[in-house]
Amino acid sequence: MIIDCHTHVWSSHEQLGRNAAAYIDRESGTLDAEALDGPRGISASPADHALSAQCTDKTLVLGFCSLHLGADVPNDLIADVVLRNGERMIGIAAVDPADDGAVAKATDLLDRKQFRGLTISPAAQNVHPADSRAMALYELAARKSAPVFFCQSTHFQTQGRMEYARPSLLDEIAREYAGLTIVISSLGHPWIEEGIALMGKHPRVYGDIAGLIRRPWQAYNALVLAHQYHVMDKVLFGSDFPYCTAAKAIEGVYRLHEVTQGTNLPSVPRETLRSMVERDALTALAIARPGEADHKPRKYHDEEVM
Repeated sequence: MIIDCHTHVWSSHEQLGRNAAAYIDRESGTLDAEALDGPRGISASPADHALSAQCTDKTLVLGFCSLHLGADVPNDLIADVVLRNGERMIGIAAVDPADDGAVAKATDLLDRKQFRGLTISPAAQNVHPADSRAMALYELAARKSAPVFFCQSTHFQTQGRMEYARPSLLDEIAREYAGLTIVISSLGHPWIEEGIALMGKHPRVYGDIAGLIRRPWQAYNALVLAHQYHVMDKVLFGSDFPYCTAAKAIEGVYRLHEVTQGTNLPSVPRETLRSMVERDALTALAIARPGEADHKPRKYHDEEVM
């Protein structure tokens, strides 16, 4: 089984907010992702997204919104993509803690069968991860056994707050809500050591490799460190579509050691890499599979949740 834990989709570049303007090709009107280490003129359309997902068994589709940046990839778009793809896709709803109605919106979204988790982007949303408004969302997610994906991207928006992206800021959250499942995008890039340390410290903290596998040397160092820190069982496969397809990301994982071929540098066993690519992330994250209408959330002790 291959589960892509980190993909995106949008119907127009305007949905990405003010930051996207810097990467729009004026002649073609398409997103110039060369500056973002991706192919020029990439498309994040639902059709291309579905095509990329054909080599996976399940795909998580993360939303994105930011009042601070004027960005909004509608959760209704994510829901539509999920519905159109039967039982192959699962939605992760985007919420902005700065929105006055964030908790009510998150409650409504998690009650919809298309969504099994929440994603927030503190750096892009200009909200400290431990802001009281965000903490209310974590409490809700913990009650509903819904994982929270902290999606920071590997390129920070000019108007964003980079210091809010540090994985160490999530330590307080993981301590406060021990039953909450947390997923750190890109293993916490550029503070990968912090991300890996946090994964080793807290049982319910995971990390994905989205965005890293396009940078072979960085991916190699990150995965070797995760292996040596004994947290590879908590590293999740993610393609970061549309910046990379699932097939290319899988190929990149298995070609990890090309950058060190012929040297005495440490390596990650191929079977360990295979286990990461084929990990049953839905079980690890306690996410109900599509079609499991009667999914029963994991039970926590009261002191774990609160």
